[in-house]
Amino acid sequence: MARLARFYLKDQPQHIIQRGNNREPIFANQQDYEFYLECLLDAATRHQLKIHAYVLMTNHVHILASPLEESSIPKTMQSIGRKYVQYFNHYYDRTGTLWEGRYKATLIDSETYLLTCMRYIELNPVRARLVRLPKNYPWSSFKFNALGEVNKLITPHDLYNNLGKTLTKCQLAYSHLFKERLSIKTVDDIRDATNKAWPLGTTKFKRKVEKLTKRRAMPKAKGRPKKVESDPS
Repeated sequence: MARLARFYLKDQPQHIIQRGNNREPIFANQQDYEFYLECLLDAATRHQLKIHAYVLMTNHVHILASPLEESSIPKTMQSIGRKYVQYFNHYYDRTGTLWEGRYKATLIDSETYLLTCMRYIELNPVRARLVRLPKNYPWSSFKFNALGEVNKLITPHDLYNNLGKTLTKCQLAYSHLFKERLSIKTVDDIRDATNKAWPLGTTKFKRKVEKLTKRRAMPKAKGRPKKVESDPS
């Protein structure tokens, strides 16, 4: 069966996840994390992919990014796959695949979910109980988005820039968002949409995606269709 083409809208953010094969580690030491970020920066720059947020976990990665070309995400991930896997296999004297199949990606409704998805990504280490606070985890975009640490990889989204009149005020406003916990429903909605590759957002947003892509952007309603009564006249 042919694989379905991924959704794409120019400059529309997408949440991307790639996992290690059999959930095995894809990072073992600091050098691994650093090299992956070098690969991501190089590939994203070459293929016109704007990175807004990311986190590198032990056995998977999350990236929130806006592609300027239809090939931006696939070429970026392909480039990382070749370069990083070659490095990882050589360094750890292993062979074979490193990834669990294709990466997952879904369109994000910017107005409704962009900042929420950024928080979801940067809170991953907290949910995994690796750290108590997101600022304590070194392999995410939190320190740029919330604390102003220099990070060449990040291109702030317009909605992030609208949080304040200066970058410092944007960072402060963004950091305040973390005082409110993400609901279980929100976390489940983000996970479900990404795993199933359905666009994440309002019904209005999904209708827009369907119109622009000429594809269904929502699962079909469950159950049998309602029976239409015949006209007695």
